[in-house]
Amino acid sequence: MRIILFTGKGGVGKTSVAAATALTAAEKGYKVIVISTDSAHSLSDSFDVSLSGEPRLIASNLWGQETEMSQTVTTHWKTIREWMAALLAWRGMEEIMADEMAILPGMEELANLLYISDYHDSSDYDLIIMDCAPTADTLRLLSFPEILRWWMEKMFPIGRSVSSLLRPVVRPILGVPMPTDEVFESAEQLYHKLDRMRTLLSNSNEASVRLVTNAEKMVIKETQRTFTYLNLYGYSTDLIICNRLIPGKVEDSYFDSWKQSQSKYHQMIKECFAPLPILTLPLFEQEIVGMPMLRVMGRTLYGDEDPTKVFFQGQAQKIQKENGYYTLSLALPFVTKGDVALMRNGDELIIQVGHFKRNIVLPYSLRELTVAEAKLDNSELVIKFEQDEKHQMSTHGR
Repeated sequence: MRIILFTGKGGVGKTSVAAATALTAAEKGYKVIVISTDSAHSLSDSFDVSLSGEPRLIASNLWGQETEMSQTVTTHWKTIREWMAALLAWRGMEEIMADEMAILPGMEELANLLYISDYHDSSDYDLIIMDCAPTADTLRLLSFPEILRWWMEKMFPIGRSVSSLLRPVVRPILGVPMPTDEVFESAEQLYHKLDRMRTLLSNSNEASVRLVTNAEKMVIKETQRTFTYLNLYGYSTDLIICNRLIPGKVEDSYFDSWKQSQSKYHQMIKECFAPLPILTLPLFEQEIVGMPMLRVMGRTLYGDEDPTKVFFQGQAQKIQKENGYYTLSLALPFVTKGDVALMRNGDELIIQVGHFKRNIVLPYSLRELTVAEAKLDNSELVIKFEQDEKHQMSTHGR
């Protein structure tokens, strides 16, 4: 089983690349399903076929799916939504509006990612391709299991206990719709599904992210930030795809400055993302729509190579023992010392880069040790643990 997520800044051509990859893999004999997690679906436009909330066979060995809001709501959090709607209505909101507001922003895209574990466990497909939302939304969704894990381990047991105690008193007297055991069970099931998805996506032997970019400064900067945060959350990136390079055969002087600019930024991409492999795609003579053009794009991108292979496999996080102390290393490319904040809280290590934060639950070998030092060494955050109680961790980054 192979899982590949495609993401990138809006407008870089990630849907076309995802569709072309899916078609190329299917024509090599793999059973492939490609799913759009973007609320603004364009996968059906790319294939030039009609897609729906159920997998549809669109070519030999190839299925496509554009998930539907009502279906994902019913499948994954119908009980939670009903309680939230009742609570909002109790606060005075009109029933119809309360029902709509009970759908949290981003939850549709998040539920779409849960298809990964469903299809993985079904073994109906050899390859799952996710055409993800633009990078900012994708990063928020991929970080959600980390946040939910903390909430479920720290706050969920307390909330459930308090609700059980107060429900017999509060509801009859005040009329407040307290969450029932069914609501908590629904939340717990959602958590376990998200945790399962997180486990699958963290397995670099099976899952990887492919970043689609253009040779433009603003796009490259966002791609760099995305790559950093993917490393922060432990997701493996195996390929960078630079799309829409103006071919050298275009001799019109109108494009000379564009070609020079793209050449400069293409070199920057090579320097920034080394040692990751970088594949390129030209700006094609016509729009990439329909099977024939997707087939051309796929062959141009991968040539004779298998698009399902892991193009690069690195270790985003590693622990080593050296001379009586341990080090935990985490790859954080494109950051400086001032960008990183580090805090120790019991058995948790909290790493913050910009506005993004990750809670790492330390393994047993490190929980009883003290953080003695943290430093950035060649785009890698190296944290030293040792049995020296005089070193205590404070909220600072080095």
